[in-house]
Amino acid sequence: MENKKLRDLAEVGEFGLIDILTQDFQLKNNNSILGVGDDAAEIRLNETESLLVSTDCLVEGIHFNLMYMPLKFLGYKAVSVNVSDICAMNGRAEQITVSLAVSSRFPIEALEELYEGIHMACEHFKVDLVGGDTTSSLSGLMITITVVGRADKNKITYRAGAKENDLIVVSGDLGASYLGLQVLEREKEVFKANPEIQPQLDGFDYLVGKQLKPEARVDIVSYLEKLGVIPTSMIDISDGLASELMHICKASDCSVSIYSEKLPLDDLTSTTALDFNLDPITCALNGGEDYELLFTVNQSDFDKVVSNPNLTIIGHVTSKDSGNFIIDKNGSAVSLKAQGWRHF
Repeated sequence: MENKKLRDLAEVGEFGLIDILTQDFQLKNNNSILGVGDDAAEIRLNETESLLVSTDCLVEGIHFNLMYMPLKFLGYKAVSVNVSDICAMNGRAEQITVSLAVSSRFPIEALEELYEGIHMACEHFKVDLVGGDTTSSLSGLMITITVVGRADKNKITYRAGAKENDLIVVSGDLGASYLGLQVLEREKEVFKANPEIQPQLDGFDYLVGKQLKPEARVDIVSYLEKLGVIPTSMIDISDGLASELMHICKASDCSVSIYSEKLPLDDLTSTTALDFNLDPITCALNGGEDYELLFTVNQSDFDKVVSNPNLTIIGHVTSKDSGNFIIDKNGSAVSLKAQGWRHF
């Protein structure tokens, strides 16, 4: 390495790093259908079903701050964000394993609180805890969860598959989790300056709840199944709407156009954004950690999708050479750029 120009992780980012590290790996087993590059891997189980497998690691100081993240909520969130990856493949989560790296500063009672949240999530999402690992850490708490799910092989939805003129749909509302984080960070700084002052979180329950205890949208997967709608592509929104749209574009070899007026924003999200001197649309595009589902459907499914108040059509898929745009209320098209969470 002494004779090579070393590259900085920040230059390539998370997904560039993944591409570099995994480019020489080839799938060798016939039942390994999909490897690295989507929300979950696909392993063929039998002639009709596939297993879906995904792993996420949450690191103290990077993904959560224990000054305002209750351990019970952290346990719940760790499970929920993994279940969300299975939802993003149009599947159903069934089992998880949990691995912890923990320092001696945590008493047993603290870890019991963490596992109470994990248990609560397992009950809610109907998944089984089937194993894991525990080891020591010199730098705080790390939680790694692997989730295993199942799906009909003909209904699995990938990031690839979006076609020109498909409708772009998002569940729930956007930006709330990011604004919840801003509220928590503000109150953290106030507390650090004066520990006698109690946090002022009244009125921000919805935003703070979206940040601390997000819900994987298993209900949307069930709803689409009942309607007989199979999305042409799908991803969950963890790094921000714009970033996830770019993933679909890259995988599906397409472009997108979305409309700012169509983006679903809760009223509290909008007013809180303005209080922080932030643009609500920017928060919706780049905030991240919404864990809503972003997917595309054929135009023939319009009537089925539009009838659900939890789903919003925000734009459409265009040809690859059209470019990615967000169109404002005046009809002006602005280039869409991903400015969400960067891991390095």
